[in-house]
Amino acid sequence: MQRANIIVKGEVQRVGYRDAVENIARKLNIKGCVENLIHYDVKILAEAEEESLKRFIETIKIKKYPIDVESVEVNYKEATNEFEYFKINRGDPQEELAERFDVSGNLLYRTVELGEKSVALGEKSVSLGEKMLGKQDITIDILRDIKQDTKYIPDVLTKINDLKERST
Repeated sequence: MQRANIIVKGEVQRVGYRDAVENIARKLNIKGCVENLIHYDVKILAEAEEESLKRFIETIKIKKYPIDVESVEVNYKEATNEFEYFKINRGDPQEELAERFDVSGNLLYRTVELGEKSVALGEKSVSLGEKMLGKQDITIDILRDIKQDTKYIPDVLTKINDLKERST
């Protein structure tokens, strides 16, 4: 068993990162804890077998909005076996609740923003579709004209073949 003391930097506070880390740890049978640090980083203490720790460290490098891990610093030590499971060390309950509201608000704003972009793209798609239908109508008209003009081609081809036979 090994212990990894991990400092994670980036957009990792007020974005649900600790919850994501806890879920990953539980799936990989990692014991330890995760907590916010005052200067916007996150500290993780993780204990497990070496292979599990390596997989854990790779998996916590999340880059999925709103989480954006920029760097992960790891120092290995001998495991202390002080943890029974993996947990989140939370701060003041009011501060934690405010953080949840911040995360919810940011995600709501992002959803509205993406919805507005989708509407704009939908409007552009409709406009493009209308232009394509117009071009399709023009193409159909041209093909009809060609069909009209080519109904005499068999007669012309017969005359050309007659001319070829006469010239040989």
